[in-house]
Amino acid sequence: MGKEDLHKRLANGGTLVVAEGYLFEFERRGYLKAGTYVPEVVIEHPELVKQLHEEFVHAGSEVCLAFTYYAHREKMALIGREEELEKINRTALKIAREVADATGTLMAGDICNSTVYKADDPSTHAIVEGMFKEQVKWCVEEGADFIVAESYTDYGEAKLALDAIKKYGNGLPAVVTFWAAMTDETGDGIHLAEACKKIEDGGAAVVGLNCSRGPATMLPLLKEIRAACRGPVAALPVPYRTTKEEPTFFCVKAPGADVRAFPVDLPACLCGTSEIQHFAEACKELGIQYVGICCGNLSHYLRIVADVYGKNPPAKRFAPDMSKSYIFGDKAKFSNYYTDKIRAHLAGIVD
Repeated sequence: MGKEDLHKRLANGGTLVVAEGYLFEFERRGYLKAGTYVPEVVIEHPELVKQLHEEFVHAGSEVCLAFTYYAHREKMALIGREEELEKINRTALKIAREVADATGTLMAGDICNSTVYKADDPSTHAIVEGMFKEQVKWCVEEGADFIVAESYTDYGEAKLALDAIKKYGNGLPAVVTFWAAMTDETGDGIHLAEACKKIEDGGAAVVGLNCSRGPATMLPLLKEIRAACRGPVAALPVPYRTTKEEPTFFCVKAPGADVRAFPVDLPACLCGTSEIQHFAEACKELGIQYVGICCGNLSHYLRIVADVYGKNPPAKRFAPDMSKSYIFGDKAKFSNYYTDKIRAHLAGIVD
């Protein structure tokens, strides 16, 4: 693999299915703390990180994204492990490179929102540039095929990320994605379609949205971004049921509750697989070339996206086939004791 492979994969309308969502998955499994959200699992259980890369590839991911989200200097200092900054980054990059080489997928480095940047405070801009610089250099040294710069609320910080990749990335392509918030504007007041266009004009290979919004509330904005931009557009929503009234997973309420679900009650707000399929089909029709799922991602969701995009992942072998269920399946093949009597007893279905 190499720095031209992203461009080759996306040339002439080509597509990439990409798994994000490592952060929430390791929190769910008990290896990462909600709140600080630092990927300590990379250092403490690297074998589990490798396993999740392999699982996502099995489900259809064509990119191994190094798990360095929130592995930057500010977050490492927050948990008192700043001296391990280089170790966590290089370890994550090496794991992703190993799995990518073994599976024939691409490997992406990752930089993200700094939690330091303030639009009206230039002193923070210099700090953020330094944070991006060191991470970008490690991406280059560990053999990334491209670099993802993700989860920005402000255009200004996204531009700093892109500039760092251009300056220190040794020519590696950049994928730059924004969080869409309560409105369709960035935190510094630029419509997200315009912000994506400006980042594209600045040299990003792919622009778009990740995280924050669920499929239902991300899709309308994607249409505007697709219309504004010439090149590949990225779409990686969270798999939660957001609405016009509650457009992000930060504000959505769990069913039957009047309190914010984020983060611990978000499982009550998960999409059904049919909703993920509908989103993937809409994205494919729209011409979205870089597609996946972010925080909350599960392998069966990604398998559906990959299948819609014609990737035929290994996990497709295990896609549901309810015709072979002894209760809900083909009545001609199973005893009517189960397909009628027990079905009605369990589910109230008498057809």
